[in-house]
Amino acid sequence: MSAMTIGRLARDAGVSIDTVRFYERRGLIAEPTRTLSNYRIYSADDVVLLRFIKKSKELGFSLSEIKDLLALRHDPSASKADVKQRTEGKIKNVRRKIEDLTHILAALEHLSASCDGQGPISDCPILDALQEQVS
Repeated sequence: MSAMTIGRLARDAGVSIDTVRFYERRGLIAEPTRTLSNYRIYSADDVVLLRFIKKSKELGFSLSEIKDLLALRHDPSASKADVKQRTEGKIKNVRRKIEDLTHILAALEHLSASCDGQGPISDCPILDALQEQVS
């Protein structure tokens, strides 16, 4: 296992140097050892960890949820059911977001259809609808 600098770690993991530092500050990756000249030194295991975090982020997991997944990964009493439960929770959350976005899309399409795009802004049905009080 060869030691690597933060630049090489970031490049190999497909993230920025600022992202590496951010994850260090958030406690997702451990503070690395440093050389006598104060350079951070990382290992191949850190690349694997950063790729795990990156993939988890791409799938919509929050940093807090990723921290939980990482803790489970190192908990000898944890089971696959624990990870599956968190994944199922994320699926429910994504479905809820899709439903919310579908409602938003329908409302926006309705607003857009109410306006022919012609005439003065003072007669804009979209702005009128947005200004209406919600009861």
